[in-house]
Amino acid sequence: MKKSYVLLTLLCFFLIHTAGAQTRKITGTVTSADDGTAIPGVTVLIKGSTDGVLTDIEGKYQISVQKEGTVLQFSFVGMEKKEVTVGVSNVIDVSLVSVATNLDEIVVIGYGSQIKSKVTGNVSRVSGNVIKNTPVPSVQQAMQGKTAGVFVEGNNGKVSSQTRMRIRGSSSITANNEPLFIVDGVPLSTEALNQTGAAIDPLTSINFNDIESIDVLKDASSTAIYGSRGANGVVLITTKKGKAGDTRLNVNFQYGYSQPSHKRDFMNAEQYINYFREAGKNSDAYETLIYGGVDDYWQQHVERRLKRYSGWAAILDDGGNYMGSQVNTNWQDEAFQKGSLQMVDLSASGGTEKLKYYASLSYNKQESIIVSNGMDRFSGRLNVDNKVNSFIDMGFTLSLAQTKIRQVSADNAFSTPMQLVAMSPITPVRDTTGELYGTPTTTYYNPLIDVEDTQRSILETRTVANGYLSFNLAKGLKWRNELGYDLYNMKENSRYGQRTDAGQGINGYGFSNYGQTQNLITKSYLDFLKNFNDFGLSAVLGTEYQKTQVDNTWVDGQNFPTDDLKTLASAGKITSGSQTITEYAFLSYFARATMDYKSKYLVTLAGRIDQSSRFGKDHRTGFFPALSAGWVISKEDFMADNNTFSFLKLRSSFGTTGNAGIGNFKHLGLYGVSPYNAEPGFTPTQIANDNLSWESTNQIDAGLDFGLFKNRISGEIDYYVKKTTDLLLDVPVPGTSGFSIQTQNIGSVENKGWEFALNGTILTGEFRWNATFNFSVNKNKVTDLGGQDIIDAGSSRFMNVVKVGEELGAFYGAQYAGVAKDFIAGGNPDGSDIYGGDAIWYVNAKDDKGNIINPDSITSDFSYANFMILGSPTPDKLYSLTNTFDYKGFELAFTFQAVTGNKIHLTGDPYMAANAAWYDNQTTDQLNSWKKPGDITDVPQARIGYDNGDQGRNSRYLSDGSYIKLRSLTLAYVLPQKFISKAKLNNVRIYLQGQNLLTFTKYRGWDPEVSSDFAVDNITSGVDFYSAPMPRSITLGLNIGL
Repeated sequence: MKKSYVLLTLLCFFLIHTAGAQTRKITGTVTSADDGTAIPGVTVLIKGSTDGVLTDIEGKYQISVQKEGTVLQFSFVGMEKKEVTVGVSNVIDVSLVSVATNLDEIVVIGYGSQIKSKVTGNVSRVSGNVIKNTPVPSVQQAMQGKTAGVFVEGNNGKVSSQTRMRIRGSSSITANNEPLFIVDGVPLSTEALNQTGAAIDPLTSINFNDIESIDVLKDASSTAIYGSRGANGVVLITTKKGKAGDTRLNVNFQYGYSQPSHKRDFMNAEQYINYFREAGKNSDAYETLIYGGVDDYWQQHVERRLKRYSGWAAILDDGGNYMGSQVNTNWQDEAFQKGSLQMVDLSASGGTEKLKYYASLSYNKQESIIVSNGMDRFSGRLNVDNKVNSFIDMGFTLSLAQTKIRQVSADNAFSTPMQLVAMSPITPVRDTTGELYGTPTTTYYNPLIDVEDTQRSILETRTVANGYLSFNLAKGLKWRNELGYDLYNMKENSRYGQRTDAGQGINGYGFSNYGQTQNLITKSYLDFLKNFNDFGLSAVLGTEYQKTQVDNTWVDGQNFPTDDLKTLASAGKITSGSQTITEYAFLSYFARATMDYKSKYLVTLAGRIDQSSRFGKDHRTGFFPALSAGWVISKEDFMADNNTFSFLKLRSSFGTTGNAGIGNFKHLGLYGVSPYNAEPGFTPTQIANDNLSWESTNQIDAGLDFGLFKNRISGEIDYYVKKTTDLLLDVPVPGTSGFSIQTQNIGSVENKGWEFALNGTILTGEFRWNATFNFSVNKNKVTDLGGQDIIDAGSSRFMNVVKVGEELGAFYGAQYAGVAKDFIAGGNPDGSDIYGGDAIWYVNAKDDKGNIINPDSITSDFSYANFMILGSPTPDKLYSLTNTFDYKGFELAFTFQAVTGNKIHLTGDPYMAANAAWYDNQTTDQLNSWKKPGDITDVPQARIGYDNGDQGRNSRYLSDGSYIKLRSLTLAYVLPQKFISKAKLNNVRIYLQGQNLLTFTKYRGWDPEVSSDFAVDNITSGVDFYSAPMPRSITLGLNIGL
């Protein structure tokens, strides 16, 4: 018995030893093929079994296999599955490739997040990796072309200029049309508080290298939970968070330069002299035709001006007659400079499973392509998440930013550098003593005097913080509480020297302006998520309170003893001062519930009740509901064997949102301070309206989400109709009331359109090719103005109007017919003659039914040209195509963006392209002006001192604003791990990046991406008045991961 026991023990030992000899330990690291970083949580499975392990936080794994030839499967969400056969080596490192599909990504939907495949609304995501390191000032510009249905346009090439953003068109005439921006749960105030130059963009304080993702909510189903602020869409910005593991450092250096993306062609000195002498002769001859007699008044006028404008450079004969100029000044070049960009960004992330953090510091310096314009931004961020225990989670996000802006004048001011182009090329920049020339030698005030003798400095500081405390009340049930704060301070000091436009005659001028916006937000809500067998339910129920206060203080002075003294303390006289404080508040209750059956049938209900201080006492409360549903067709049994459609979902939504973006006291009867005989007093300034309420937008959306060929191709198609009613308009009231207007809810606007987005993995493997394409169409129409047909300010310069049946801000003016090539006796409606070289317009007289009586009728008298709709400033079609290629560490990515269907009003051309109406330098196309009978041209005869086609409100100065831009191009190389690991580095990436490298357009101006900063509003847009072009930028960067 004892021997049997010994033999059995030896046998067992032998079998165990033999089995151990056949088992091998395989180790390795799993990394991302995109950037070489380790991937934690990858499933490593022995094919054909349930044996497997997960990679640790460093991407490392260890697994035991029985024999050579065993197949290991590596899988991770968002990555292509990979199989590797075990060979002789015990170390197997694997690189996984990202799958180009967004169907399983988590998107932020407001007060929570959801898997994209279960979303029943329209939510588009832009990854932070897509926009990082983009050499533009604002996050909106970085988003250009990245999502369908979103129109983004910079006003001009100034680094501090505001950016317009429209989601599915414009819905309001007087209220705000910008989307609601929310960063980590905190709604940002976007009102500019500066007084000098054009309004600056407060969102330039965001360091978009800190951004993890941007989710754009477009339909009512996704925006209704934001109630009265959701009508224009919502942009949810989520910043980066820490991940458990060792601290990871990332350092990014970027340096580059920029130049104007386009310059216009202006006359040189010889052309200018000859052209204006010709114009003088033409004007004298024209007056002879009209009035009789012979006179050389205009020719003598031109000669005197040429001599005057030449300054020291005039060449005179022995008789003192003007012969020419010794200079040929290119004033356009004087307005521009070589721009530059320098950026250093440092971030760190890490922590434990209980405490995670992300921190960053950044310095960004940009010099504009416009002289004396630039900015420096310092920013820092700290995000902390702490799992206190199984019951409590807490954390905070904190960002600090300081931006110093070197401001220039708005486009409309003579002091703006771009108006240098009006100067004569025969004028030297400086006199013989080195001083800048001014009037009367220069045609107008010389903006370079402002460059040298004016100081416009703006200092912005912004603090955005949000803390949260979350209680896990039960499985699937959380109670989250947040306290957010957005503090925006703006300090502005401007000092104008004694020679400047603002300071001359008063021994210099200066002002100081301080503005502050405080935004306090508190919210508390329950978040529930649970599956009941085949049924799933997620719900949110909560309340939110927001209070905003805006404070402005202003003081100015004049009569400074010397230009060297810059502060107001040195002013001999304080001329004025003022202070304003205003505030508003929202109290809200919100809810959302999403139900699904087998993840196949989806229904979402959402709603919000808002109470606002901005509206009348009888209409301060509004309810904004939404309903949406989805059907995941690909989960049906009849789709089980379909090898084409891997995902297919139909969805539809309907909801109501509001717009509360108006002044704070429009509903009140207001009084203004009006002293009389040094005694205080009040004067009524605004009539009350207790019935004033929200603008209301009803939106219907129908969409189709799809994935093809195992989701290698995915996309979505949407059709929507947005109808906005109860527009907030200033309506005339009877004069007997003592007032002229009252703000009322009258009128409606409609937007309808299509959106199409497509993502695809074209090639996989060692050479990878991913592509994205989006396309959208939006038709905007004003449907009602409360009995009015048109709102027209009557400006002689601008053509934008609001007209029933037309797009918001449509151009309304005279239709240019060209130039009369010959004399036409009695050609005008009043029987007067039309002369050869006259500008002519179509009369476009209409009958009682609105039909044009005689389409061929023309006139050279502008007063007889009836106005008509000439086009729209807003493009109706948007396109974008992005391609990304990867091969053995080399990366090439580029984005083409295009817009079509819009026109631009060249409001500066009635001066610079006006066939010598006055002495502004002219664009070279004016050399093609009419010169003799029979000439066929679109440029009227040059006549100094006469309006011959230079009237602003006519289609001569409209140009096609469509364009195709190579918006961005990136060429990069990621160094192989085997080289950098010896230096203890995780990642090294060298990249060359370009922005706005190419523009294909028929536009006649500097840049078709434009809206002059002094004029742009809800109605006036698509206006180019000496607006700087967008910069063409090239940067070189180095990214190092430690």
